[in-house]
Amino acid sequence: MSLEHPPRAPATTRAELGKLRWRCRRGIKELDVLLERYIDERFCAAPEPERDAFRQLLETEGTLIYAYCLGAQPPPERFAELITRITAN
Repeated sequence: MSLEHPPRAPATTRAELGKLRWRCRRGIKELDVLLERYIDERFCAAPEPERDAFRQLLETEGTLIYAYCLGAQPPPERFAELITRITAN
């Protein structure tokens, strides 16, 4: 029996998805819908760097994320492609 830990699985467990959905709640209905739609439609299939970028984006103030999504303020380069995917129909 090996004492080594298996490699970390991609962050697609129900528990983590639930936590991410909770973190998507910003009190701005339109933004909540955009972020939750991204979780439901794209997050699990996204490459790990994109998932990491999404987790980092959730550390950002909600009004700022909303401004990025509306195009009222340009997002930092590290979030530019992600914002494009989040706002794509």
